[in-house]
Amino acid sequence: MSKVRVRFAPSPTGPLHIGGVRTALFNYLFAKKHAGDFILRIEDTDQNRYVEGAEQYIIDALNWCGIPYDEGINKEGDCGPYRQSERKAMYKDYALELISKGAAYYAFDTADALTEARKTAEAQKQTFIYNHTVRHEFENSFTLSNDEVQERINRGDDYVIRFKPELKTLHMHDIVRKGVTIDTSLLDDKVLFKSDGMPTYHLANVVDDHDMRITHVIRGEEWLPSMALHVLLYESFGWEAPQFAHLPLILKPTGKGKLSKRDGAKFGFPVFPLEWFDKKEDTTYAGYREDGYLPEAVINMLAFLGWNPGTEQELFSLEDLVATFSLEKVNSAGAKFDLEKTKWFQQQWYVQQDDAVIGAAFAKALQEQHIDYGSQDYVNLVAGLVKERAVFTEDLFELARFFFTAPTSYDEKASKKAWKEGTSDIMNDVITVIENCDDDSATGLSTAVKGWITSQEMGFGKVMMPLRLSLVGSLMGPDVFEIASVIGKKESVQRIHNAIKHLG
Repeated sequence: MSKVRVRFAPSPTGPLHIGGVRTALFNYLFAKKHAGDFILRIEDTDQNRYVEGAEQYIIDALNWCGIPYDEGINKEGDCGPYRQSERKAMYKDYALELISKGAAYYAFDTADALTEARKTAEAQKQTFIYNHTVRHEFENSFTLSNDEVQERINRGDDYVIRFKPELKTLHMHDIVRKGVTIDTSLLDDKVLFKSDGMPTYHLANVVDDHDMRITHVIRGEEWLPSMALHVLLYESFGWEAPQFAHLPLILKPTGKGKLSKRDGAKFGFPVFPLEWFDKKEDTTYAGYREDGYLPEAVINMLAFLGWNPGTEQELFSLEDLVATFSLEKVNSAGAKFDLEKTKWFQQQWYVQQDDAVIGAAFAKALQEQHIDYGSQDYVNLVAGLVKERAVFTEDLFELARFFFTAPTSYDEKASKKAWKEGTSDIMNDVITVIENCDDDSATGLSTAVKGWITSQEMGFGKVMMPLRLSLVGSLMGPDVFEIASVIGKKESVQRIHNAIKHLG
């Protein structure tokens, strides 16, 4: 087999949806699995829908996700340029080649004539299809002589070039959906070249894939209806077609309908990798990066939307995914987006981060809150103690606030549960135990306090709950002696005194 070359070919009409990121990811994984090339091509033939900044957004999103392209915009290979608008001059020659082969024809029909034809069909409760059944009713190469066609072209009449599908039963293979068969007589005569001098998606897509030596076309399910047309175009040119794989849709959390950007606002989660400000709508759409998600978590989550390794393993690094991925294990059924599962992936990857990495982000957040945190080493230590309970850096505030600020109030429900008659006397004794302990490590403090409790033959709950309440202000947090050791004996004793004063 020739070297694997795949492409991700988005249109710069807005931000890159996570469905597009998933398509890019599967292309990347397949390419790397087979030591191939991952190419980025910008399909900007529809200039009316072009959105400023969208192209750079696509590039930034791929880089943040950790799936950069090998060849494309600003990474020129020998198949450029990689923007379709910059390849404009070549497409007409290919369209004319199809005409010379009898696989395409000129059509001079006005927009009004086509609108009238649609209205007539609708009045008869039929669907208008411009194909072999109606060609002879319009102004095109079938109803005009060659001289008339040339005359109209010479005088500057608007025209399009339409494809003329070969009428047959077409048998195709899709890696995900297996065998696909279609009667080509049901296809319409697609416009390949528009009156504005630009190719349509179908012509440009096939030509570019051929010129860029694409071996596998891995794209979304929405392009499955175009597969027959593209295969026929390859046949008409006499080119070998790439292998196709159409990925399943990403569905709404309800499982009904394709996930859209509106669903993010409705259900409360991002549908874009990076934040995006829509100037036209004057609306900012949330991004996974800005919401605190790790790229590793997003990639892991997206991989499982439509693909399954066939094992119980769920956590995959990018390297693991490359080693394990195969298109044969991609499902054909739609994949329902699950916010809670997404958060689970985030939490699993969050706790795997080094304490220093989490600590650096936490220190920055503490600075923004004007909280004095002492040293970076102290923040790193705290981050390591509480990170297993966190999903995002912002969670560390609630999980670790007491490491930086002594409690000034105490959870009412916890206070009723932990502070009984006689508790203040017990806690005064605990103060003495702590002050007399020579080892201020968590182990040393634990041994001293627990040893004293045992010697007093009292229940551990009578001491441990009020001690935690004193240090934290609630009954949450990591090991209470870890807390006491980190904040120090002096601060621990002061907090117990404050609790006795407040609760006693």
